[in-house]
Amino acid sequence: MNVAALRNVLIILGLAAVIAFVPGGGTAGSFVTTLLSVTFLATLAWFAAVFYRQNRIALLSLEPRLRLLLYGSIAVGALTAIATRRLWDDGGVGVILWFALIGAAVFGIATVYRVYRGI
Repeated sequence: MNVAALRNVLIILGLAAVIAFVPGGGTAGSFVTTLLSVTFLATLAWFAAVFYRQNRIALLSLEPRLRLLLYGSIAVGALTAIATRRLWDDGGVGVILWFALIGAAVFGIATVYRVYRGI
């Protein structure tokens, strides 16, 4: 194992020890997790805004029903992703519903792509 990899492993082990054994470490761990989650979501929002600005003409050139299908599919996919834990905790029906919603979202986006490309 090279020195850089060993150093990185020791840093991770040190942080894990701080979270596990220092009083209030769990709170600090929760804070760091929340901070990383918010940063990730902000990055996704920034990516979506840049993608929209770069493809605004193509999106506006879609027929209104296709644009509705695209935006609706994205919304269903996002809401399903948000509700994943709740749907999976419900058991069989929730899992089947989760797969159906994700499948419908993917199918809607693929349909818009096929029509846009003329496939």
